[in-house]
Amino acid sequence: MTAELVRGQNHPLPQTRLEIRISAGNPIVAGATLGDERGTVHGAEWVAHPASPQLAGIEVPKQAAAAHRLAVDLDAMPEHIHRVTVLLALPTGVGGPARFGAMAAPFVAVTGLDGTEIASYTITDLESESAVAALELYRRQGAWKVRAIGQGYAGGLAAMLHDQGLEQGADLAARINGAVARGMARSVAQPPPRPEGDGRVRTAAAGGGTDPAPAQPQTSPQQSQTPPQQPQGTPQQPQGAPAAGGSIDYQHPGRRTAAPPTPPPTAPPAAPGQPAQPVAGDASGWSLDERLYNQVWGMFEDLARTTAAYRSAVDFAESRMEQELDRVLSDPRTRVGPAADSARAEARAKQTGLVEQARTALDRDLAQLIAEAEVVEPALPYAYARWDSPVWQAYQVPMEVPMALRLGDLHLPERTDLRIPMLVRLPLERGLWIDAGRSGSFDGPADSGELRRLAADAAVAIAARMLAVYPAGEFAVRVIDPAGSAAGSFAPLVGSGVLAEPPAAGAQGVSAVLAALTQRVDLVQMAIRSRATDALPPDLDTAEQLLIVHDFPHGFDDRAVTQLRYLADEGPSVGVHLMMVADREDARAYGPVLDPLWRSLLRLTPVADDHLADPWVGHAWTYEPPMVPPGSRVLGQVLGEVGRAVQALRAARARQSYGG
Repeated sequence: MTAELVRGQNHPLPQTRLEIRISAGNPIVAGATLGDERGTVHGAEWVAHPASPQLAGIEVPKQAAAAHRLAVDLDAMPEHIHRVTVLLALPTGVGGPARFGAMAAPFVAVTGLDGTEIASYTITDLESESAVAALELYRRQGAWKVRAIGQGYAGGLAAMLHDQGLEQGADLAARINGAVARGMARSVAQPPPRPEGDGRVRTAAAGGGTDPAPAQPQTSPQQSQTPPQQPQGTPQQPQGAPAAGGSIDYQHPGRRTAAPPTPPPTAPPAAPGQPAQPVAGDASGWSLDERLYNQVWGMFEDLARTTAAYRSAVDFAESRMEQELDRVLSDPRTRVGPAADSARAEARAKQTGLVEQARTALDRDLAQLIAEAEVVEPALPYAYARWDSPVWQAYQVPMEVPMALRLGDLHLPERTDLRIPMLVRLPLERGLWIDAGRSGSFDGPADSGELRRLAADAAVAIAARMLAVYPAGEFAVRVIDPAGSAAGSFAPLVGSGVLAEPPAAGAQGVSAVLAALTQRVDLVQMAIRSRATDALPPDLDTAEQLLIVHDFPHGFDDRAVTQLRYLADEGPSVGVHLMMVADREDARAYGPVLDPLWRSLLRLTPVADDHLADPWVGHAWTYEPPMVPPGSRVLGQVLGEVGRAVQALRAARARQSYGG
């Protein structure tokens, strides 16, 4: 039976190979410190954290997430280590809550490798603290115990590390926060809250029938994230593993729910024993676009969760086989001979059976998601659709801004043909960085010139999509191309007339564009703060702006770099957005001064790359950019429609100004 601890309470640990599972309503950082008999940490090498996740006997996650699993082997701990303290902290500089009091109470559980809970602790009564020592595993008279601590620190990681005796705690905290920020800059945006009773069908996880099951209700943000307790004598499954006769709970931690404002369409009744037929727009929302948006995010969550369940089940099968093989090898009497061979074969057979069972459940879930994708994709409006969708053939300049925009596709290696649209809310909350450099995971052209061309093409494709979904005159694009090296890629924007002015070239052109946009940000911010927006200059273009910067840092001096950082930080709040097309290595001469700039941007790649991560289950998602199909004329057709609408609007304004 699980021991539900309160602050200060301890509990013996019946085994030494453990997992520590953490659940929170928002992405948090998890780590651990190793201390001596007094709990003193004698150096940074005694701390396991995202930038250095492995120490003897413990491994922690490499990024911030809403759910964590820490692996602990107390037998592998050095003899001078007597305390293992589990640390939780809120990431800094990446948005999100600044204190634990503003989010759901974190839940921590100590489990065996089979998922059976040994002790759990819900950390309550946190207010202004941004870091907390959750619990500690400590050695007492040759045995290990766990104690609930719940000691919070308003001073954050630095204060917590210093309290444990680490003199360089501030430096290590900065290093940890930097590593987490780099990971968060590559993360997929948080999915929207899904209203309760949204009508979506969830697939069964494993065994015990094939009928789909609805998602389980999620606890509210004010409630503890404690998992539901099982009856005594009921074996527990590892986290994410399929439970016999049950269904996967696809809800993510901290999900807020509300009554659906619009009844979604319902699927026709399914035949007994058959999965329900998917319907496009079966999530809730005020409009079909909103329902489709919520449905796409629901598909993303379903794929993330069912894949996590499969991977967890495979890990569980591997760990159980290793345990059984260890027992055989640890006994000299059974180490060799027919009995040993039989035990090994039996252990491997069990492992194979569990993996096959998990794969069957995964394939069933993926099949239903593929069927849903085949229904949803053709129903998507052009803001959500691929370039090859027929909906673009009937394109007309819209009268209002959609709620989101498709920036590409996401998929996982378990089923690469199941593509989930990557939708981001409009207006953009952060800028974009189209990476023109190479990384170890790139599977693209070896020629750097070709890669830079593809990066510029990707920037044009995304900019064209943004121009296409805004009403005429409500979105403007400016281009900085100091050396003119991307003239071919930018030709569709120039030729269609959607640009207010030609791409800026040379240092002088860079300076003029940055000065104009910086002044616009300053004026609009002052007008908003003073509530005097009617006093803005009449010639000020109040349309949202997208600045495409190509080949950075060529043509940029220190002043221009400072202005660029200012636009990246302050621009989105007043409708000025930044899109960088650059290789980070080219800016190495600036040193760490540009690190905040790169971290503030969402990194995209011109070729398929598995650099995006979600902060809930930690998957590395492969991103594919929204490139125009070879030979297609859709880009020119769409930009032509936008250009004609923009030109007509400019002419109307000119006549009005002349007549006035």
